[in-house]
Amino acid sequence: MRLDTKNWPHSAIGGNGAAVAGTIANYDSKVRVFIAHSDAIVSAGLAALLGAEGDMLVAQGEAMALPQPVQADVIVLDHKGALEYMRRCANAPQHGGAQARVLIVTQMEREWEVRTAMMAGVHGYLLQNCSPDQVPAAVRSLSRGIRYLSADLSRCVADSFTRIGLTSRETDVLQLLAQGQCNKSIARELGIGVGTVKTHVKGLFDKLGATARTHAVVLATRRGLVGDGAISQH
Repeated sequence: MRLDTKNWPHSAIGGNGAAVAGTIANYDSKVRVFIAHSDAIVSAGLAALLGAEGDMLVAQGEAMALPQPVQADVIVLDHKGALEYMRRCANAPQHGGAQARVLIVTQMEREWEVRTAMMAGVHGYLLQNCSPDQVPAAVRSLSRGIRYLSADLSRCVADSFTRIGLTSRETDVLQLLAQGQCNKSIARELGIGVGTVKTHVKGLFDKLGATARTHAVVLATRRGLVGDGAISQH
C-alpha cells in the first residue's frame, strides 16, 4: 500500500492537529516510512518496493520539507540529504518522543563516506545495488532500534575502526607527515629520536593500510584524520 503524505493523519507527518482515534489505531501497527531521496527514480523504486510490504505505510516528499520532528518511524534519504538532515536535527530544539531513524540508500561506498554517515548519527546504510530484500529488512531493523549495514559495509567499517586506533604520538607524527616534514624534522619537532619516528611511521602504515608516506597522508585525509589541504601539499 503506497500513500502520499496528504493521506497520513496530520499527526503522522509532524503536524499538531488531532486525528481520529480509530485512524491512529490503524497506523500504529504499521512501520511508517518517509522517503525523501533526491533521485526521483530511486525514490519511486523504493516507494514501490516498500509499499508492497503489508506491514509498512509509505509516504514521499522532499528532504528540505521534512518537518521537525518527523512522526515517521524510518526516513530514507540519499547520502548528502541524510547528512544535512542530521545537522538540522542536531541544531533543532529537542522534542519529546522517539526520533525517526535514518536510512541512507546511495551509490557512495568508500570507507570514509560510510564512516562519516555513521558518525553523524545515521542508523542504516545500503548501497543502491543491494538485493531488493535488504531494503525492507533494513527498514524493519531500524524501526526496532537496530542499526543496519550490509555485510560488506559492516566488514569495511569494522576493519576501518580496527586499523585506525592511533595513539596520541602517532597522531602527532601523522600531522607533521601531512605537512611534508622528514623524519629528522619530525624528531626535532617532537623531541624524540629518529628511530622512534620511524617506528611511529611504520605503525601508521600498518593501521592505515598505506605503502608510502604520501599514500598514508592521502588515506588519512580521506578518513578525516587530517585536513583536506594535506593532499595538495604533496
